[in-house]
Amino acid sequence: MADMHALKKLDLNLLKVFESLYVEQNMTRTADALHITPSAVSHSIKRLRECLGDPLFQRSNNRMLPTPACQRMAPLIIDNLTRLRQIMQHWGEFQPLISEHHFRIGMHYALEPSILPALTTRLASLAPNVTFSSVKVDRVTLTRDLSAGHMDLALDVALPIKSPVLHQKLIDDDFCVLMRSEHPLTENMSKDAYFAAGHIGVSNRSSGASVEDLLFQQQGLSRKVVIRCQNYYSAKSMAANSDNLLTVPRRLAEHLRQDDVALFDLPISIAPISTHMYWHKNTEQDSALTWLRALFDGIFVG
Repeated sequence: MADMHALKKLDLNLLKVFESLYVEQNMTRTADALHITPSAVSHSIKRLRECLGDPLFQRSNNRMLPTPACQRMAPLIIDNLTRLRQIMQHWGEFQPLISEHHFRIGMHYALEPSILPALTTRLASLAPNVTFSSVKVDRVTLTRDLSAGHMDLALDVALPIKSPVLHQKLIDDDFCVLMRSEHPLTENMSKDAYFAAGHIGVSNRSSGASVEDLLFQQQGLSRKVVIRCQNYYSAKSMAANSDNLLTVPRRLAEHLRQDDVALFDLPISIAPISTHMYWHKNTEQDSALTWLRALFDGIFVG
C-alpha cells in the first residue's frame, strides 16, 4: 500500500526517472538518457518503491521489467507528466529576437552542407542570440532520443516511424551523377554507359547497400560498385581521381561540386529521396519548437 505521508513529499524528478525506466527497461540507458548515474536511478526507484508500496520493476538479465501494478500505473503517470509538460510549454511564449535558447537538431552529416548555412543565416537575422547543435541521428534510438530530449527535432530520410513521433515531409530530392571533369562519359552519359561503369557507393548500413542501390533493385537493376565508403566527401574525392561514378542527391551534389568534377542528370528514372522532419508529440505545442519547425519549413520551401 502506498505511504500517503511519503506521497505528500514526492519529488517530481522521481517520476521522470520512473517514466524513463519504464520506456528504456534498462538502468544504464535510463541514466544516459537523463544524464545521471545508474546509482542515482537506483536510488530514485528505491524511493518510489517505498512511496508506492510496490517493487515496480524486477530485474531479468539486463532488463528491468515492470510489475503488474507498474503496468497499470505507468500509462496514467506518463500521461499526466505529458500534460504537465504541455502546460509548462505554454507558460511563456518564445520570443526569437531576445531568446538565448539552444536547440539540439539531429541530422545526418550529408544534410549539413545544404541546411546549416541557410539555418545560420536565418537565425542571425531572426533570432541573433539563439544557438544550436547538430547531433548525429541514430535511427534505432530516434524515438527514445526525442522522448528524452536528447534532440529537439530530427531531419532524415523517410523512416517507418509512428506515434509518439510525428513527422512532416520537407522536400523530395532527385539523384544525379558526379564524375571527374575529364571523364569520357561527359560526352555520352547513357543508361547503358552508366551501368557499364564502376561506381562508388556511400552507406552506413551494415549490408553496404546505398539508397540508390535499393531503388535500382526495385526495378530489377544492379550496378557494379567497386568501392564502398561511409562519407560523401571522401567519395567525391575518389570520383575526382578515378573513372568511377558517384550517384548522389542533387542538393548535396551542388555543395560537393568543384572544378575537378562534373554533374550530370541520372540517365534513368528512380524515386527521389525524401527529407522528413521528426519531433515528439510532447513538444507539439512548445512555442520555441513550433517556431523552429516553421523555420525549417521555410528553408526548404525557399
